[in-house]
Amino acid sequence: MKMKKKLTDQQEFEIMKLVLDKFLWLGFGIMAFGLYQIVIGAESIVKGFYFMVAGSIILVLFMLLVVKEYQVFK
Repeated sequence: MKMKKKLTDQQEFEIMKLVLDKFLWLGFGIMAFGLYQIVIGAESIVKGFYFMVAGSIILVLFMLLVVKEYQVFK
């Protein structure tokens, strides 16, 4: 049986940055779409606000994941 290669903490962190960077773009994109909805005055301002809240929730979840996994604040 072949032994699996272990990643160093630095390598693991670099891979996490590549993957979770997509969540940052997703959160920012959703918030930008919500702002766009508010600016153009689509159906209601509340709909745009909901998009902005959803984007901010994604960004907060990303922040909590990074802090929990890597204990940024020691």
